[in-house]
Amino acid sequence: MYAVEMKAITKQFGELVANNKVDFGLKSGEIHALLGENGAGKTTLMRILYGLYHADDGEILVNDRSVTILSPKDAIASGIGMVTQHFTLVPTLTVAENLTLGEKGSIHLNKKVIEKNIADAADKFGIPVKPGALVQSLSVGERQRVEILKALNRNAKILILDEPTAVLVPQEVDQLFEALERLRKGGLSVVFISHKLNEVMALCDRISVLRLGEMVGTVAKNKTNKTELACMMVGHETFGVKRQGERPQGNVVLRVENLKLQDKKCVPVLKQVSFDVRAGEILGVAGVSGNGQAELGGILAGTLKPSEGSVHLDGHDLTGAGPLKMTQAGVGRIPEDRHASLVGELTVAENIALEYLDEFVQNGVLDRKKIHQNAEKLIKEYGIKAKPDDHLRTLSGGNMQKVILARTLSREPKLVLASQPTRGLDVGATDYVDHKLLEQRDRGAAVLLLSEDLDEILSLSDRIAVIYEGRIVGIMPAKLVTREKLGLMMSGLTSNQEV
Repeated sequence: MYAVEMKAITKQFGELVANNKVDFGLKSGEIHALLGENGAGKTTLMRILYGLYHADDGEILVNDRSVTILSPKDAIASGIGMVTQHFTLVPTLTVAENLTLGEKGSIHLNKKVIEKNIADAADKFGIPVKPGALVQSLSVGERQRVEILKALNRNAKILILDEPTAVLVPQEVDQLFEALERLRKGGLSVVFISHKLNEVMALCDRISVLRLGEMVGTVAKNKTNKTELACMMVGHETFGVKRQGERPQGNVVLRVENLKLQDKKCVPVLKQVSFDVRAGEILGVAGVSGNGQAELGGILAGTLKPSEGSVHLDGHDLTGAGPLKMTQAGVGRIPEDRHASLVGELTVAENIALEYLDEFVQNGVLDRKKIHQNAEKLIKEYGIKAKPDDHLRTLSGGNMQKVILARTLSREPKLVLASQPTRGLDVGATDYVDHKLLEQRDRGAAVLLLSEDLDEILSLSDRIAVIYEGRIVGIMPAKLVTREKLGLMMSGLTSNQEV
């Protein structure tokens, strides 16, 4: 009945107990979701199953047989495969060459033979791939299919997928789910690690929830709902934001016109990007990673200078301005990489004051008391689980993000530039950040939301712009947008005018 049983699994890193006597069972031919906040122990548990970690205590059974898994080689021999968030493919090799790596045999490879073998495997498992294509030429969804085929081609009967939809557009998610359904019917058993409750409810048969390293419980999909699952994850009822009806908006705060940017090789990264954001509005910019949104955020934050075009804030020309001038003009930055804008070795209080140190200087000397008092006030206001003198590196990802929110939003900026503000955060921290962005909009700030999370874009935005290969291919009122329409535009298959 069970493909895998993990019994009383315990794993400790120093004083941190990542898994505490966890029991987990995966039935044959089921898709089983594993949910939990960041740090709940999901990935640790699955890394133990795949042999990347070794449990301190507990037992693993595969098909009712006790096994010892000390490495991925042992896991593969037991019929277990894993596809992680970060793919392990060699970009400069072909699909067939990647899938042949690690196999025993002759040192002389016959390219035609291995490509035919991979094509046959693709047909057998119903996973479409291009055996002769270089991996670097593939989309993210295509690379993911290669990873899945690699595991299946090694005779995996148990497949672990860690956040598999994080970088996929809706059409690629649909293709993945269709493939998993086919494989499940063929006898494959799947562990599906995710933060996205909509996907879990659409795909999975049963759902297990970890909290603080312990198993809270396992429920059948048809006997639960998203609210109950969220409550199991965080320990209390929550949450979720919903886009409200149309609201009156003010004057244009940010105006971007014909923005162009070339990289160091003179390749166009942004191509005549134009849009505006009004006071009391959230403009969401949707796009698959790598289509220019990071560079757009860099220009507006002052870390990049455009090749052409202009940026105006409240009518003032800020084209090519640096970070300090942007901040002084009223741009509040929630950066894409929270670690890059925080200093782990400094205290929470110092990090909160970091971008505004001139306000904490008296007679040429930092006023430590004032820095500490400022931190105490904002820690309380933003619910940061830390003390002013704690080192920043000791905080969770969610609390690090709260430090950035406190530092940025307490200044009541005219423009909030939020780049991937909930990336890597669990459901509770995500909910907190989303509500803070809505608060900024409601007080009259203009909010530019750059996000690859379509649920976030759809739930928060008043208008939605889609960026593809450095161009804005359409800007639409959020009420007129569907996931399908967004997915097509993000894939470059259609523009707003053609939908």
